[in-house]
Amino acid sequence: MEPCHTTSAFAPQPLTIRPISAADTYALRHAVLWPNKPLSYAQLPDDIAGQHFGAFALISSDADKSDKHESGELVSIISLFIDDESGAARFRKFATSPAWQGKGVGSALLAYTIEAAVRAGATSIWCDARQSALGFYQRFGMGGEGEVFFKEEVPYLRMSRALP
Repeated sequence: MEPCHTTSAFAPQPLTIRPISAADTYALRHAVLWPNKPLSYAQLPDDIAGQHFGAFALISSDADKSDKHESGELVSIISLFIDDESGAARFRKFATSPAWQGKGVGSALLAYTIEAAVRAGATSIWCDARQSALGFYQRFGMGGEGEVFFKEEVPYLRMSRALP
């Protein structure tokens, strides 16, 4: 998928969203999702099979660079896994730097990821959502499934939606 240069109505800076390597996601995954665990806790055995995307905030000194998609600070990451047999796409390890939360960055990245799943032929998308973020996912048309469960001390709910 081509990089997406966007300006969110909520983000104070332009963003570039593009594919990144699994290794590029580890530091932000660790810092935001599981800071009290070892770095290896934020890594997945199936990372090699996933697609990984990053949102880069373009700071003013980056605006003059001709190759903008290579510049900027990595402020949000997500990993997408598609099961070709079932057509289900799953996103995992979605994390946005605390300084960039609530500014439209995560919304732009999730919209990009959903579009990537659609382009890959997925018919549905799901995630295990932290209970504290359920409202965010509901804004993307996702609904809860089953009962709340825990990973460590953190409550989660599986959320999903059909794709066009």
